[in-house]
Amino acid sequence: MLRAGGLAGAATLLAPALPSSAAEAGPAFRHGVASGDPLPDAVILWTRVTPVEDATPGSGAGPDVTVRWQIAHDPAFRDVVVGGTARTGPDRDHTVTVDATGLAPGRWYFYRFSWHGQRSAVGRTRTAPAATASPDRLRFGVVSCSNWQAGHFAAYQHLAERGDIDAVLHLGDYLYEYAPGEYGNFRPHDPPHEMVTLSDYRRRHAQYKTDPQLQALHAACPWIITWDDHETANDAWSGGAENHTEGVEGSWTARRRRARRAYAEWMPIRFGDDWRLYRRLRFGTLAELTMLDLRSHRSKQAATVGEADDPGRTIVGAEQLGFLRDSLTTEDVRWKLVGNPVMFSPLLLPPAPRVVGEPLAELTGLVPEDGVPFNVDQWDGYQHDRRELIRLLGHRDVRNAVFLTGDIHTSWAFEVPVDAGTYPVSGTVATEFVVPSVTSDNIDELTGAPPRTASVSVEQAAMALNRHLKWVELDSHGYTVFDVRPDRVQLDWYFLADRENARSAATHAKSYAVTAGTQRMHEVSDPV
Repeated sequence: MLRAGGLAGAATLLAPALPSSAAEAGPAFRHGVASGDPLPDAVILWTRVTPVEDATPGSGAGPDVTVRWQIAHDPAFRDVVVGGTARTGPDRDHTVTVDATGLAPGRWYFYRFSWHGQRSAVGRTRTAPAATASPDRLRFGVVSCSNWQAGHFAAYQHLAERGDIDAVLHLGDYLYEYAPGEYGNFRPHDPPHEMVTLSDYRRRHAQYKTDPQLQALHAACPWIITWDDHETANDAWSGGAENHTEGVEGSWTARRRRARRAYAEWMPIRFGDDWRLYRRLRFGTLAELTMLDLRSHRSKQAATVGEADDPGRTIVGAEQLGFLRDSLTTEDVRWKLVGNPVMFSPLLLPPAPRVVGEPLAELTGLVPEDGVPFNVDQWDGYQHDRRELIRLLGHRDVRNAVFLTGDIHTSWAFEVPVDAGTYPVSGTVATEFVVPSVTSDNIDELTGAPPRTASVSVEQAAMALNRHLKWVELDSHGYTVFDVRPDRVQLDWYFLADRENARSAATHAKSYAVTAGTQRMHEVSDPV
């Protein structure tokens, strides 16, 4: 167990066993339990209660009810630490969110809910270490892009069964807005059309939370989440989205408001004022994690190369940029971690065979199929903001900044260069790890080519063209484990054998580590 004062040894990192009680939960608690946003003395607890059969998600039906919650040191709840009640009803889709306070730092707890003689599954959660503590280790599961229609969530099950994960970072695209058969047809979405109304968003959230593997990982440890675009609509920006037709689907402002409301109801998250999602979570003096919101404040994606370099355009917004600057320049933590929904590092993609170029353009947001030196939906399309941060990191001699990134369904390892054109002579200011999708399509599905065929030449060319790119793999789905220690961080990639198999095996694919103070990464043979 990760204690406030550090670890006695590696074995103590393992969490206490989680009771296998999900199947024993009362029918009122059919959507599982979850926790999130751990602080040294508090954690968010979540569930959804179905008090009568008519009170289905998104229906607006059913009575107001009072739900009881408890937190204990033990899974049998003989040693209850704190508890209380929460009122819910159709106005919040019968979801329950509790900001449970009065907890001790750096320790595991068990929690549950009850109503009308029924109990929920038992969840396990963990508080962050005290702000001045010096833990020896911190371990995250890091995931992104989990499309119900594309496969089972076996990646979640593997993480849930590890027993050594302090928290899960989900970097966006927790769910998808599409109608059945659009962007996957393995298992159909509910409702049976694109989600647009508040009821639609509530029903889609509810569907995802019926997945037993998703429920297992939510119950195993706290989650720290941010949204990307599909929680609302594809390629969202502050004033619209590629997958939103103004007028036909109503106003973008109203649609985004409905999506945000359902997200706040259904996710274990602590929002700030005025829907502020970007936030910091501190883990003693070992690490501070800044979770970004790269959809709510951004300018519309660039249509030309010149627009990508326009200083009047932003991906983060002025206030969030200042917030991130403060996070990166803090001096009393070892590692500055950034939960970053879209790729930060510059990327020049080579001309590719058309069979690969067309789906690669679709996946990454590149405009032409024949290659272009920026990705307009990612930081490449907002180069002024990126330069501001790279200059800050260089001029302030910031050490140990690490970007953890999702979005593009594929795996990448970058050193973030001062100048990509003169790297490695110009040096590096940070590192970036990009995690694969849990299920969402990547290159082999989009091309229809067998895995590790058409994409291999593109990977090789991308590494030759981008010297700061240390590794890329375009075909596999899975999850990652991010291990933080005072002297280094390490990311392990695990790939699934078959995303359509709920019991799919997972194989260790690659590991890269960054030694503290270097801003350089090196391959490691063994996972943590």
